[in-house]
Amino acid sequence: MKIIRYLDSDRQARYAALQLDGTARQIAGDIFGGFSVIDRPATVGKLLAPIVPAAFFCIGLNYRHHAAESKAAIPEFPVLFMKSPAAVQNPNDPILLPRRLRSDEVDYECELAVVIGRTCKNVPRTKAFDYVLGYTCANDVSARDWQGKWGGSQWCRGKTFDTFAPLGPCLVTRDEIPDPNALAIKLDINGEVLQDWSTSDMIFDVPRLIEFLSGSTTLPPGTVILTGTPHGVGFARKPPRWLQAGDVVTVTIEKIGALVNQVADEPS
Repeated sequence: MKIIRYLDSDRQARYAALQLDGTARQIAGDIFGGFSVIDRPATVGKLLAPIVPAAFFCIGLNYRHHAAESKAAIPEFPVLFMKSPAAVQNPNDPILLPRRLRSDEVDYECELAVVIGRTCKNVPRTKAFDYVLGYTCANDVSARDWQGKWGGSQWCRGKTFDTFAPLGPCLVTRDEIPDPNALAIKLDINGEVLQDWSTSDMIFDVPRLIEFLSGSTTLPPGTVILTGTPHGVGFARKPPRWLQAGDVVTVTIEKIGALVNQVADEPS
């Protein structure tokens, strides 16, 4: 099932299930509990990010070719950092280049996002998929100057500005993606493909990430896990390719769809 989150004509946030003919049917109930698709059309006024994260865990250096282009050793354990849930951006809404805490080195990263569907802790990899609600596309937007030079050796400042976590366009339930580590994933800017690879290149696959992140740690329903990016990011290019106002960035993942965001300057 492909689930969207949207604003209806009364500006209320609701969930709906996409149909094969392109229409949507309303969902009744709790997507983290019991829910059903009802025979009532959904009038989508505005498409929203498919999830409001309860927690936002992100994995760095998780593709072999990306680690190589970063000139980094293959990590022994997953490299963890976090984003604020307030960094989430909707499909079709702008990625804002920071101007108050200015960055001129804002980068893109296409990523597969995993959404946890029920509370889990100390989950073995053999049971990991039992706790997955579904998957969506993500862009781990990153201010490399704040990440590397001004962030006090921590990545969070450069990773968690407002709008730096676009998600969407829909949430695909796990039954439609039996193997999340066999998906084509790519990113283009203004039609130019800059990342084009496969989730099979992950160093730590999705079950291993869930096992690791839930170790001695409770992951509540609605936890979002960004699973890393393939090679082709802007900082590794010569010359570097930074996001510019007016760019249109598209993240496309097989079986999920395309997440599109334009880039703009943060309003003064």
